[in-house]
Amino acid sequence: MRKAVFIALAGLLSGPALAEGAGTDGAALFEAHCAACHNTGGTGTPGLAPPLNRPGFWQALGDQAPTYISGIVTKGMAKPLTVQGTRYMGLVMVPVAGTTDEELAAITSWVLADLGQTAQSVTPDQIAAMRASTTTQNDLKAMRPTEE
Repeated sequence: MRKAVFIALAGLLSGPALAEGAGTDGAALFEAHCAACHNTGGTGTPGLAPPLNRPGFWQALGDQAPTYISGIVTKGMAKPLTVQGTRYMGLVMVPVAGTTDEELAAITSWVLADLGQTAQSVTPDQIAAMRASTTTQNDLKAMRPTEE
């Protein structure tokens, strides 16, 4: 477990350097900022970071999906979760640092479209609004579908 935390922290610290040149390519930005924990292609790291390549989850969020994912990347998540039978103990997912609203919109839109197989996207204005909101991690957890 200690090794996984070290790897995750190393990835978080190297993310901004890897992101140089990624522009607004959501997949490349995901690799730079998110894959250290959530793995390439959003397959997750058991016990550390849940998989994001779960279309049923994103589709079950419905119209709330852009709000939910905007909140996760700007507010973080440190709540225990059970995803596909695996418990994630609430290790801190910090807000994604060192990114612009445009970059976060590209990442989250890529997750919703490619990993979530939805027709939804996130705009930079939605990211900015969530950054400025009083939405809490408890609010975000309450949005999650009850079944996974």
